[in-house]
Amino acid sequence: MDEPSSPLPASAPQLRFGKIEDLGSRVAAAVEGARKFLFSRQHADGYWCGELEADTTLESDYILLHTLLGTGNQERFQKCCNWILQHQNEDGGWGIYVDGHSNVSASVKAYFGLKLSGYKPDHPALARARKKILEMGGVTEVNTFTKIYLCFLGQYDYDAVPAVPPEIVLFPNWFWFNIYEISSWSRAILVPLSICYAKKPLKKIPDEMGVEELFLGGRDKSRMRLHWSKNLVSWRNFFLVLDRLTHWFELVHIRPLRWLALKQAERWMLERFEMSDGLGAIYPSMMNAIIALRCLGYSLDDPQVIRALDEFEKLGIEEGDTFRMQPCMSPVWDTAYALFALGEAGVSANDPRMVKCADWILQKQVRNVGDWKVKNPKGQPGGWYFEFNNEFYPDVDDSAMVCLALTHAEHSNGRYQRESVQRAIDWIFSMQCKNGGWASFDKDNDRMVFQYIPFADHNAMLDPPTVDITGRILEMLASYGYTLNDTRVKKAIKFIQREQESDGSWFGRWGVNYIYGTMQVLRGLEAIGVDHHEPYVQQAAEWLRMVQNPDGGWGETCSSYDDPLLRGVGPSTPSQTAWAVMGLLAANDTRSDSVARGIAYLLRTQKNDGGWDEPQTTGTGFPRVFYLVYTLYRQYFPLIAMTTYVKAMAGAEQGTGVRRIG
Repeated sequence: MDEPSSPLPASAPQLRFGKIEDLGSRVAAAVEGARKFLFSRQHADGYWCGELEADTTLESDYILLHTLLGTGNQERFQKCCNWILQHQNEDGGWGIYVDGHSNVSASVKAYFGLKLSGYKPDHPALARARKKILEMGGVTEVNTFTKIYLCFLGQYDYDAVPAVPPEIVLFPNWFWFNIYEISSWSRAILVPLSICYAKKPLKKIPDEMGVEELFLGGRDKSRMRLHWSKNLVSWRNFFLVLDRLTHWFELVHIRPLRWLALKQAERWMLERFEMSDGLGAIYPSMMNAIIALRCLGYSLDDPQVIRALDEFEKLGIEEGDTFRMQPCMSPVWDTAYALFALGEAGVSANDPRMVKCADWILQKQVRNVGDWKVKNPKGQPGGWYFEFNNEFYPDVDDSAMVCLALTHAEHSNGRYQRESVQRAIDWIFSMQCKNGGWASFDKDNDRMVFQYIPFADHNAMLDPPTVDITGRILEMLASYGYTLNDTRVKKAIKFIQREQESDGSWFGRWGVNYIYGTMQVLRGLEAIGVDHHEPYVQQAAEWLRMVQNPDGGWGETCSSYDDPLLRGVGPSTPSQTAWAVMGLLAANDTRSDSVARGIAYLLRTQKNDGGWDEPQTTGTGFPRVFYLVYTLYRQYFPLIAMTTYVKAMAGAEQGTGVRRIG
């Protein structure tokens, strides 16, 4: 990795009474470098798409899938193993984020993937891994999805895993529990998985490739099942009773609706293959769909299987002697943020590169009904999704960000752009939840009791409203003329106030973590016109100042999702430093040393090519379970922070305070 170095002027920025020496030329040079860097990453078609990085479970599952299908390529497997071994922790296990502690599910998957690829138990890496896995409780401690995948290759008992009966697709939409009462991603993962569970595929592998040695105390079915809650009367025990009843009915072959459920699940899945880069356009549902098709009797040369495999393989990146998988692709998200950052940095809305970007992203607007329609029958299509194609699953966050970005571009057909944005805003308003906030993919998807369902241990069963998304929507609405007088805006602000933590911060659902959530809220409140003198605004700003690192930057690790006492604690990163600076400026902090030191950190760590390095994980998939590295976060967020700083300081010098941007 290149040693970080600053652009011209080359000397490290010096602070004098909260001011950066020669601020104008230093920040101007940094902004120009960052602009050039971003434009150098723009695709010829007008979009941006940075690589998405995740943990090694993707490569482990890749090996498992092709072993199950009988389509494995030993050279490719070895490249996966090289990648897996590069990310092994010193204690022998594997984490789920950069520098994270070892996770039992990720470690078991890695161990199994290595063995399936021909590694022997006495290999030093496996010996260390085995020791750590047994210390963590062994195979029986892994999550449900991992257990079911182990069942496919005979390494776990189907009777001991939580049941995922396909009959759940038959529950009507008005029923207390149905597939539309769980999050969209869980839906896309569980429907094909329910087919797999019902068909119970089993491929025998040589004993030496198995994981028998990872069972603490031996393979005892009683220990393999989920444990009962100590509280006799509890939701967990209620659902575990239902789970055991389901297993018993299957054992005695009482499954009158199974054939109908399988047909419905198959139909549901195939419908959502259309207008999409694979089911849900995300790795786990795409993988489950491939296995489900084979379970249903589709041959490897069937067009549906070929297409599903092709979309899955597109997520792979082969470099040298390694192969890694992306969890999905992020072109709409990255494009919206890059367009917004460049517009904030002064690039003209008529610049051909900006216009081409706007043309590309406007073509991605959803014009068809998706799953969201079930709980939002009055809403009309108009949102944007995250990936290249995912028509059934637009999300509110992407839609709001695209609308914000389009304030910085002028399409040649102005009416087309205005109508597209208005459709999106109408759809976003229709997705507002009862409590005033916004969730990502669905409306009022918040029956918290469902998190106790036995197969829901991936910690992402629901899609409740979050403050980070709500804050972004407020910022977007303000840019299109909405004000505090709007009833829907008032409801959103009340939701945000209720969700504030006692120390002044806000939880970040989609970015790590409280720094992200606090920044999103403060920007939304400032844009929509909330007085920055409000105590809850200043309390949030004070929290940001309190967690600043000695080097002037900010950082927070994914550990804060496990332990809230670690909120705002971690090594400084460019993206999180930018978030904190953006949050403080939104609270009208133009005088403290904190902002100036944050800008100094960004100037100091910028490289000669105009970009920044950031190995840490700052993106969130499922809190406590799955995290993401957005490789463009380190580029466009610092650019936004620096340009916001220049505008804020100019406004402060004129006595007007922070000027609203966007």
